[in-house]
Amino acid sequence: MRTVRAYPGRVPLVTYSALRITLLAACFGLGYWAGLRTWLLLVVATLAAWGLSYVLLAGPRDRAATYLAQRAEDRRVSGRRFSGSAESDAEHEDSVVDGASGTEPRER
Repeated sequence: MRTVRAYPGRVPLVTYSALRITLLAACFGLGYWAGLRTWLLLVVATLAAWGLSYVLLAGPRDRAATYLAQRAEDRRVSGRRFSGSAESDAEHEDSVVDGASGTEPRER
């Protein structure tokens, strides 16, 4: 039996998000170590992480953007909003609901 993975290989969006969260945690830790203990710590850490991620994470950001653009293009070309299995599940569910209610099947 062949297993179909929803996301073959790495998902660049998850990688980019994990890197940004790690960068935020590092900035937070550095600010705490430097003596910031109030709400200012969160503001400074957030702004520092934003600036650093803009400069340091350009490659992962571009890969994530390319990945999202490719997925959007694939959905546009195929005419489907979801994966094939999700589409077939939705069609089956619609047919069950329409059969139970005695109405005409809906057009998608």
